[in-house]
Amino acid sequence: MRKWLSLILIIVGIVLIGTNAWKWWDSRQEQAHAVTQASTVLAEAKERKLTRAEFQPRKNEEIGLLRIPKIDAVLPIVEGTDPDELKKGVGHFATAAFPGDKDQIVLSGHRDTVFRRFGELKEGDVFIVELPYGTFRYTMQRSKIVKADDTTVIQSTKPKEELVLTTCYPFRYVGSAPDRYIIYAYPEGS
Repeated sequence: MRKWLSLILIIVGIVLIGTNAWKWWDSRQEQAHAVTQASTVLAEAKERKLTRAEFQPRKNEEIGLLRIPKIDAVLPIVEGTDPDELKKGVGHFATAAFPGDKDQIVLSGHRDTVFRRFGELKEGDVFIVELPYGTFRYTMQRSKIVKADDTTVIQSTKPKEELVLTTCYPFRYVGSAPDRYIIYAYPEGS
């Protein structure tokens, strides 16, 4: 009986490890494809000289890149924050503003994929948002931790532009994390 129980536990362990390995690999492939798509979108827009008024992204569309030099990250930005969008990269909260709109911009990502090294970021670190109509630089000024259901961090900041980046917290938590880690960054020179 012990042999069978041991064998069953080993098989269950292999299946769980295999499933997680597949999810990780699939997510990496989705992100790599999304970076390629976003780079293509940016190159085509540069040729056309797209304006902010012409920029009207659709849900689940790769719209740009988020560069974080401190952690050597180049991440695709996707319109929307549903699971399918976040699987591809950093999600732009659909009702939030975009750079240059002089309001709050909200970008979210998973702590175990695109924002894996988020805990290394400190005040003064730079975020570069590349969209079809321009490149925007922001400097991190502060961070905080809030409960997972706290939506007060998403609000209009008009006329002050603010980049808010969110991910689950604690970073090494197994399962659905109870908190959110929030970074506030502002246009360079403001």
